[in-house]
Amino acid sequence: MSKPLLVVVGAGAGVSASVAKKFGSEGFKIALIARRTASLAALAEELTGQGIEAFAVEADATVPAAVEEAFARIRASFGEPSALLYNAAAITRSTVSSLDEQQLIDDFKVNVVGALTSVKQVVPSFVERKQGTILVTGGGLAISPNPAYASLSIGKAGVRSLVYSLAEELAPQGVYVGTVTIGGYVSKGTFYDPDRIAESYWQLHVKRDQAEIIFAEN
Repeated sequence: MSKPLLVVVGAGAGVSASVAKKFGSEGFKIALIARRTASLAALAEELTGQGIEAFAVEADATVPAAVEEAFARIRASFGEPSALLYNAAAITRSTVSSLDEQQLIDDFKVNVVGALTSVKQVVPSFVERKQGTILVTGGGLAISPNPAYASLSIGKAGVRSLVYSLAEELAPQGVYVGTVTIGGYVSKGTFYDPDRIAESYWQLHVKRDQAEIIFAEN
């Protein structure tokens, strides 16, 4: 029996790497998509060194054609995905009043539109099979916006709304959609250690009983 496949869009150090390791330790093979070749290769090598089957594809999440091609290559090498993690984010420091319009549009393409593009690559097969998991990395700024990071706050609110709408749409068809809303700065050895956060993604995938886990200190 072949291993299930997790595709990580926006792969890199931190949360996405920890989620890849967690799912890999649970028997998944991992496909990694990101813009930076060097970081992709390093993460794929790290996973392979831990006995996890991994495959890396360079693609920009804001370019639909590039995302489609990346998924086509993954299918050709690894087969149909069983789960998707969208982890890409654009972090721009700016207040609303000083935010450039084009910057907001460019950031929104990463924070929200790229998630839509990625989701569209897996939904048809997930619905056909009546199974599949879609996970999105959220942020506490979706709930409590930070005026110094206006663009990211808008983006996290947007992608959270996308998750809830998609979850309601696809649940009757056997497809699970969820988000982990991370309420602080991710850092090793702290409450927001990425390995701790990764457990929440696995919990969502296994339990499939809620659309969101808010990972935050009380």
